[in-house]
Amino acid sequence: MPTVLAIDGYRFFFYSRENGEPPHIHVEYGEKLAKYWLDPLELATSRRFRAHELTVLRSFVMQYRDVFLEAWNDHFGTRG
Repeated sequence: MPTVLAIDGYRFFFYSRENGEPPHIHVEYGEKLAKYWLDPLELATSRRFRAHELTVLRSFVMQYRDVFLEAWNDHFGTRG
């Protein structure tokens, strides 16, 4: 499971066998997990994050969206 970014205790990653799904990024903070679709940017799932924490996460995902997409495309050999 490649880690794309670690910042402020958040780990942004994807699983190596997820190329059957649209580009997305998982976020882990302790025992909290979330998943964001990258195009369009949208929260897919969330466990244990509070609403105000998801606001912070969304801003990180927006800020690093191009980095996440590039990492996704490099890992899975896709462009789009």
